[in-house]
Amino acid sequence: SFLQPVFRVFFLSSPSTREDLCLVSRYKWETSFVFNVQQNKNLNPETELKRYFGARAVLGDQRPRHRNRQFHRSTWMTNPKDSWPRFSRPGISMSLLESKDGIQYFAFEHSREYQQVQFKFLDAVESMDPNNIVALLQLNPYHIDSLLQLSDVCRIQEDQEMARDLIERALYSFECAFHPLFSLTSGTCRLDYLRPENRFVFPFLMMNKMTLCNSDPLCMLLLIDFLMLRSREYQSLLQLYQDWEEHKNLSQLPNFAFSTALCHFHLSQQEDMDLDESQKYRHKADQMLQNALIMFPGVLIPLLDLCSVQPDATVSSHAFFGPRSQIGQPPALAELTALYVGRTYNLWREAAVMLWLEECVKEVLRQVDASNPLVEDCQNKRKQRYQSAPRNIHRHVLLSEIKEATSNLPLEVTTQPVMGFDPLPPLDSVMSYTRPERQNVGASNESTLSLFFRSLLPNFNLQVTIPAVWKHCWKVHSRKYYT
Repeated sequence: SFLQPVFRVFFLSSPSTREDLCLVSRYKWETSFVFNVQQNKNLNPETELKRYFGARAVLGDQRPRHRNRQFHRSTWMTNPKDSWPRFSRPGISMSLLESKDGIQYFAFEHSREYQQVQFKFLDAVESMDPNNIVALLQLNPYHIDSLLQLSDVCRIQEDQEMARDLIERALYSFECAFHPLFSLTSGTCRLDYLRPENRFVFPFLMMNKMTLCNSDPLCMLLLIDFLMLRSREYQSLLQLYQDWEEHKNLSQLPNFAFSTALCHFHLSQQEDMDLDESQKYRHKADQMLQNALIMFPGVLIPLLDLCSVQPDATVSSHAFFGPRSQIGQPPALAELTALYVGRTYNLWREAAVMLWLEECVKEVLRQVDASNPLVEDCQNKRKQRYQSAPRNIHRHVLLSEIKEATSNLPLEVTTQPVMGFDPLPPLDSVMSYTRPERQNVGASNESTLSLFFRSLLPNFNLQVTIPAVWKHCWKVHSRKYYT
């Protein structure tokens, strides 16, 4: 389900240093909306790369080629390349719906021609034949959903360079469709997630609810703490937690409970900090981590497993952190803890952090054995809450592709068709146009791949998009199209 540049780059299994720095730029851009330090230059990750390595290291020995050079519109989010096809408006535009209380509400619109291309794209996805997407992109090189779907295939085949190039082209097409009054950095522009034409924007830009929507359709609260920790924006994270805790109960989310504790710990380790201030941060870190472990004991053992750390026998054999802490978790809590552990375990691998975690675990066990009332109170809260997760959390987990979390998705999610370009669409979507009904197609018109799967599985459903199929059927055509 590859709809977004930032989101997908973040989920690369082993990002390089250059990719990490791209993330830093994106993180600073994302957190800037909260504290009103918006800068358009932070929309482009190359700005951060140049700051760290210098322009020569980033650009290498590139020389401008003026022969047959194409002139592209200047944009903030990406730098158009001369190797790209000549740009012509693909038929997607943006209109201003209304202005109310200082907020401007926009919506993307598809022309009649773009609607026809969109219908062909849906047919191509359902055919499970990547040749059809390649053919569609050859005729419509800036069709956004096709670029993103093809980029996902390239990423699965570990061709990250091509995947990023296709994403950048989609970003360019997306930004060229902006309304003149639309701004990514003003904080006063909104797009309604209920409209399918707007939907690709949210995972595309990884925006939070303060920026584009009055809701949080991708539940970015489960990610923003990690982004701030990776970019070492410790004070910003603590400020966000302080501002939102009262009306959002961030401490009831495992990611914020543990990340804010880790944030205090890193602040206490800064060399330029006064000794008294350092001790204050360390005491707060100890207290917050102990409370997080008491509230979410199911995090510890999976976290240590992914960090390749063997827990002490007194810890693994204790009933509080033992297997019962995993089995007894409510379904929604198991999904949240697995998501946090699978995403952030690398942040806990540092020797100093692991030593601090060990000290806090011992203190928690002492409090449990002493029958601290807080332990029973947290146990009751776990039983009463986290029984079922809302749809936006499931959508977030699907996009994350973190296997520890996706394995905890409920059956009502895993047993239904999930389209990568629009995972779990809202049940109350606002449709501006509908796809015409397709005529029944005989078996002779099915793709060879479809016939093969139907011969193996008589109940094979052509309407369900299976990412694994894309993975195995794509090796020849991705580079063929790109070149």
